[in-house]
Amino acid sequence: MARRGTGFWLLQGPGWLLLLYLVVAQGIPALDYDLGVAMGTQEPATEITEVGAAFWWGFAFGDLVIYMPLLAAGLIGHATGRAWGRTALAAALGITVYWPVLSLAVVVAARDAAGWNLPGERAYWIVLPPIALWAAWGLWRLARKS
Repeated sequence: MARRGTGFWLLQGPGWLLLLYLVVAQGIPALDYDLGVAMGTQEPATEITEVGAAFWWGFAFGDLVIYMPLLAAGLIGHATGRAWGRTALAAALGITVYWPVLSLAVVVAARDAAGWNLPGERAYWIVLPPIALWAAWGLWRLARKS
């Protein structure tokens, strides 16, 4: 097996932390959105409208059934040196670049919408750009190593 350098661990470590975060922040609310609101990982409809809550729930559901399994498979396959693992991880990293951009675009576009009152917008701007940058770097690294 090839030596596992810093780049390997910079993909694996944050990847597993992100997956764990997603299980809690998105997986649980996909099954019970109100529990996600109570946990503080989702926004209540009273602050973002029923449509906003439906959008965030849909995002959580998509993460549960597609993104989290793909990310887990990619991390496992990458860690074990499988070619399919690199492919799965690249697909998951593509999603990981996409969803922060989409989420920030929604936050900006909805700012003046009736009923939208997102009190924690700053947190989105602190957390999401580094996730997108990490994923873009991961894609670049995987492409460079092929």
